[in-house]
Amino acid sequence: MTTATTIREEQTRFTNRILQGDCIDVMRQMPAGSVDFIQTDPPYLVNYRDRYGRTLQNDTDADWLKPAMAAAYRVLKPNRLMVCFYGWPRADKFLDAWRSAGFHPVGHFVFRKSYTSSAKFMKCQHEQAYLLAKGRPPLPKNPLPDVQRLIYTGNTLHPTQKAVVSLAPLVRAFTLPGELVLDPFCGSASSCAAALLTGRKYLGVEMDDVYHAAASARMMRIHGRIATRRFSRGIPTVA
Repeated sequence: MTTATTIREEQTRFTNRILQGDCIDVMRQMPAGSVDFIQTDPPYLVNYRDRYGRTLQNDTDADWLKPAMAAAYRVLKPNRLMVCFYGWPRADKFLDAWRSAGFHPVGHFVFRKSYTSSAKFMKCQHEQAYLLAKGRPPLPKNPLPDVQRLIYTGNTLHPTQKAVVSLAPLVRAFTLPGELVLDPFCGSASSCAAALLTGRKYLGVEMDDVYHAAASARMMRIHGRIATRRFSRGIPTVA
């Protein structure tokens, strides 16, 4: 029998934290329908290596993809949305995994870069993400343009680090203050930072111990800055 104490303990365990581990295992432990929005940037299945030699775990095969998207679908509340970046060379695998889980595409974002990340047949100057629905979410009051700007971060904390300023508009568009944003592949915690800085709750999961440590330290710094601002304004930091 679920008690009020058990529910509070679960909420504490999966709220405003960066957890280390396999996101499939973590999401299977979470209550079904407990997340308001998912925003994530999983490995693109391209065996990526940056100019410093940094790599991403599980970027060479798709064995994890369908189980991860099925777990994400389970924890997302009905009639809510997920924004998921993906690599265009493996678009078929991502679309198959999303649809198999129960998601259906309702939009597609292109994030323009101000630089060329690689040049082969073309200069690569954008990234992309699908907007995916569970059920029939209500339309946002102020729809975002499907072309957004991706600010370059320098990738100091993670080889595919996204700028918070580029992710915050999505959080604002698809959630309300106080709602919970999940990033199961949180990397340097940019999605979590975007959630916290816009007045939402967050939960991040990262497998790699180095990136988990960087993400955790980053979120502690942001929590500290917010607490300092609240203190300086005479606002209680604990409700």
